[in-house]
Amino acid sequence: MTPKFRAWLLVVIVSALCGLSLGGVIWYRSRALTPAALLRRLPTDDAVIVYIDFAKLRTGGILQLLDGSKVGEDPEYQAFVRKTDFDYKQDLEAALLAFSPQGKYMLLKGRFDWKSLSAYVRGTDGACNNSFCRMVGSSPERRISFFPVQSNLMALAVSPEEDAAHRMSEIDSRPEQEVPDAPIWLSIPPSVVNSGQNLPAGTQMFARSLKRAQAVTLAIAPEADRFAARLNVRCASAGDATELAGELTKTTSLLRELITKEHQTPNPADLSGFLTSGTFRSEGSRVQGYWPMQRALIENLLGGGN
Repeated sequence: MTPKFRAWLLVVIVSALCGLSLGGVIWYRSRALTPAALLRRLPTDDAVIVYIDFAKLRTGGILQLLDGSKVGEDPEYQAFVRKTDFDYKQDLEAALLAFSPQGKYMLLKGRFDWKSLSAYVRGTDGACNNSFCRMVGSSPERRISFFPVQSNLMALAVSPEEDAAHRMSEIDSRPEQEVPDAPIWLSIPPSVVNSGQNLPAGTQMFARSLKRAQAVTLAIAPEADRFAARLNVRCASAGDATELAGELTKTTSLLRELITKEHQTPNPADLSGFLTSGTFRSEGSRVQGYWPMQRALIENLLGGGN
């Protein structure tokens, strides 16, 4: 092999390696990430995790119910839509959110005009360094920061820390967690269940039964002409699961009795009908719960009811 041939061979090998590296970067930045993969970027300690598949809800006609809510009426939001050409009702495909003691962390999948977003930040006295942007929100302690993970994936944080979104640039080394296969689901940490704070009216009595739970997830998915909510609770033992299923069943019966004593009837269009329709069973160290959800309830929860 001549020196000239070896030189050309080296050039070819280096070029091939560079091409493979560039191709790998392009593939990584463009691949579709699953909710479980996205979850590895979020700070999950003591955080309520919420996932919403806006694309599926839009297809099912549920997202259109937000047209009657007050979100679109907010002047600040309307100004944001005009200046960035982004409207979540049309452009947002999915959102994975972590509500933690340190702030709110979000991974948003959708169609973004990054140049317009950067211009919007600079127009509100914010700043962008390369692709990382930061600005002050509606109050000094609400500092907003964001950056593109992919062209269609935004990492956004609202926190007292001005660079909080940086936390989502790293991927947790732990294996992917099992997540529900549903367009809407949430994971509630034991710390939130035990505190009972910020829980909807009527649900605190159920939360008391869940204080010994190790993990709690609630998934909402279509079922025929309505929706259904499914509870999945992991307990320390099969005995704890059996006891918990019994307690939740008793709590549901007690709530029905309280409503009857008030000479009222559970209404399928509000939480009284929803909470009193629950059924529970234990399977090993897990407890499964089920509630049917009428469309009228969804409409009222989203602000689209009469």
